[in-house]
Amino acid sequence: MTGSTSTLLSRRGLLGAFAATAVAAAPSYANAFSFLRSRSADARRLQMYSERTGESIDTIYWVQGEYIPEALQEITYFMRDWRDDAVKAIDPRAVDFLAAVHNLVEVDEPYMLLSGFRSQRTNRLLASRSGNVAQNSLHLTGEAADIRLQSRSVNQIARAAQACNVGGVGRYSRSNFVHLDCGNVRSWGS
Repeated sequence: MTGSTSTLLSRRGLLGAFAATAVAAAPSYANAFSFLRSRSADARRLQMYSERTGESIDTIYWVQGEYIPEALQEITYFMRDWRDDAVKAIDPRAVDFLAAVHNLVEVDEPYMLLSGFRSQRTNRLLASRSGNVAQNSLHLTGEAADIRLQSRSVNQIARAAQACNVGGVGRYSRSNFVHLDCGNVRSWGS
């Protein structure tokens, strides 16, 4: 799960970049810089639960500049396609994005994970039910997650994610969830 030195250096700076961008782009998150800086200096944490599987995860996945392979494996398994138990490695950039947004919205509540990795079969099934499912979804490559927080609105979560300026942010207000991915910077939905 480790990458080249240049990849690790860019990953190490990711949360710092999130925080700096958040301060410039979203004054309502002005205290995020110091909060993320102190949290990301030593450790990064991800908290989620799934009503579909009944499972939860609360793990430190990065400590003092290094990803913890066992924690990333635990996250990968947790974010599997629950319909058929298919597993695909979750991109650490997606995990970092999830953690940064969670820090910016300043809650202790874990995310509810609606969808992490999706198999081709699941993606086809969902696409047959909705026109909002991309044929080449980043869920297929372990680079996306659909999440919700009970204590924050779709707009609050999406604004925090957009402040990071690092990936895709989809607002699905009618279904009450936010899509986050580590693809190109873009946003959609209402």
